[in-house]
Amino acid sequence: MNSVYLKFLKQLLIFTGILGVIVLAFTFILPKTFFSPALPFLFFFFIATSLLSYYYLLKSAEKRFIRFVNTFLLTIIGKLMVYVAVMIIYVFLHRSDAVPFMLGFFLLYLCYTIFESVSIIKNTHPAPPASAEH
Repeated sequence: MNSVYLKFLKQLLIFTGILGVIVLAFTFILPKTFFSPALPFLFFFFIATSLLSYYYLLKSAEKRFIRFVNTFLLTIIGKLMVYVAVMIIYVFLHRSDAVPFMLGFFLLYLCYTIFESVSIIKNTHPAPPASAEH
């Protein structure tokens, strides 16, 4: 599991670097009002939540399948609750930055969720059975 987790960490950091370059490029194209000052911190936030949930998912995948399914559903619910709490707290404290923050948060949420889902499927999906040749 350790090598799979380290591989995920490496891929996650590369993915984050690519997203960072894309965001940086957009800062030169779009007006500054489209970007929240909290955006760089959101990258660290999503890296941390992805690493934590991926770790628990890999641990549960080593056990029974039903345990993995339960852990998968619990991590989704837990992350959604944390995400909503972060958005509510930030918007409550920084109302003038609410729209750019929520837009950035949502886009990063989509990107990291897709990345994490593809990674966990690759590493937990059983190998297809060998086809019988006649």
